[in-house]
Amino acid sequence: MAADTASPSTSTLAPARRTRRTAVGVLIGVLLVALSVLSLFIGASHDVSLDGGVNTDGHGVFLLLTSRVPRTIALVLVGASLGIAGLIMQMLVRNKFVEPSTTGVTEFGSLGMLAILVFWPGMPVMLQMLVVAVFALFGTWVFLRVIRQVPVRHLVLVPLVGIMLGGVVGAITTFFAYNLDLLQSLGQWAQGSFASVMTGRYELVWFAAAMVVVAWFAADRFSVIGMGEEFATNLGLDYRRVVAIGMVVTAVITAAVLVTAGMLPFLGLVVPNVVSLIIGDNVRRSIPWVAGLGAVFVVACDILARTLRHPYEIPLSVIVGVIGAALFLWLLLRRRSRAH
Repeated sequence: MAADTASPSTSTLAPARRTRRTAVGVLIGVLLVALSVLSLFIGASHDVSLDGGVNTDGHGVFLLLTSRVPRTIALVLVGASLGIAGLIMQMLVRNKFVEPSTTGVTEFGSLGMLAILVFWPGMPVMLQMLVVAVFALFGTWVFLRVIRQVPVRHLVLVPLVGIMLGGVVGAITTFFAYNLDLLQSLGQWAQGSFASVMTGRYELVWFAAAMVVVAWFAADRFSVIGMGEEFATNLGLDYRRVVAIGMVVTAVITAAVLVTAGMLPFLGLVVPNVVSLIIGDNVRRSIPWVAGLGAVFVVACDILARTLRHPYEIPLSVIVGVIGAALFLWLLLRRRSRAH
């Protein structure tokens, strides 16, 4: 009798949950299209604006094609790829509070930037990304090695160790940049802003988009290693190889975003967590949601950065940092209240 009464309630809950997820997915898609179109018409110039449309004398079309369209594409790709980088990092470490900026990976990338400024200031952009990617990859490896040595892997202790590691590397970078009189140059490079993004200066983010495709193909393997090394090995999975793939995906995305736009903190942390609350922890199912919500988040923050002090711009990293920090605290307090 009990089974008869439980079965219908379960069968009616599942379609309702699927309907709610589909509605949220459609909402994310509609928001992404609407915000992307709005992003094209916001800026200091009146040749392309919401009230005046696109000036057809040539300058408006030129501005639209060389600045506004590349900027919007870069925003979408950066938001989507950084969200995926955070998701993969959380699977590698099996912790919901890690992402490149809370594990020291971003700071290692900045150290790579300083090395470029010191040894080869005129290095081609493609080589810059490769150098920064190598430093970010090394930073990911160091973080994973350090975490393995931590006896108690508490939920909050893991990102705390990463923040401390990043703090040490960041302090070393700042020390040498200050002594070499490169502090201002490094600050301008690492500042998260899309103000200078235009044709010829944003194409590196397509490498980050390619890493999203790699993550999609390896999604099921990331889901398995998220259950632990022993579990993955018992299933016949090459644990070290999958971890290496995840490290490369995270490092290339971090490098491409750093070289193109600078640092954007907390994005890779809050977006996968919000998606996890809606649809769970399955990586393959989460990837399109994380990519879509990450893109919506970055485009919305960039619109705020361009409109709050119009015609001037606030660095995007400031807006993302403030909103991301608030969401991070909310997630932290929410988990803590549930733990009690």
